[in-house]
Amino acid sequence: MFRRRRRRHDEAEAAPAVPEEGGAPAGTTGPWDSGDPHPEVERVDLGGMRLPVSPGFEVQLNVAGEQIVGAVVLFEESALQIHAFAAPKRSGIWDEVRSELAEGVKNAGGSSEEKDGPFGVELVAMVPAEGQAPAAGSLQPVRYVGVDGPRWFLRAVLSGKAAVDGGAAATLEGVIRDLVIVRGDEPMPPKEPIQLVLPTETRQAVEQHAARDRGDLNPFERGPEITELR
Repeated sequence: MFRRRRRRHDEAEAAPAVPEEGGAPAGTTGPWDSGDPHPEVERVDLGGMRLPVSPGFEVQLNVAGEQIVGAVVLFEESALQIHAFAAPKRSGIWDEVRSELAEGVKNAGGSSEEKDGPFGVELVAMVPAEGQAPAAGSLQPVRYVGVDGPRWFLRAVLSGKAAVDGGAAATLEGVIRDLVIVRGDEPMPPKEPIQLVLPTETRQAVEQHAARDRGDLNPFERGPEITELR
């Protein structure tokens, strides 16, 4: 099921490490830039992002205002939140964003430390549970992953069991590796979210539902009624 949920106002915009000029992220796996060769796997086309899907996934879409700006993949007891942002052509922003995230975690009453992960340096944190003040037992583990690409930056947040269990994280880390970012050629200021769109079939379903109801349907307010193919 595709559901859209609103982005928390206090979410910090994140971004990963520095790529070579005009090149894809270092390594032999993704996330991939749409202009570079990449393996063909089953993906949902969200416009600015092509998201790999597998059986057992539930995908939700993050909305800011009336714009889709990110996605969440739920799998078993874990979640992966993904946002893509514009970035400078000649430098990455993950170092800067990681510092901002660490400061935000500290101000919220949590703690964090940098560790080496499968995508480079990441931020491992304990953050207050949503809607709760920081207190004993209310902190939850999360992993902030950042990848700098050619003129884009990807922030991924692993939570739930995937934040502490490497086996549980493997499936969602695979989503990051097979992700394709479609930056586009239009000028964008650094850290501006790369907008996403509903898949064609989902958008058509919304329009048909609106026609049946003979009313104005705002798909961003009626997300739970939008279903995905799998």
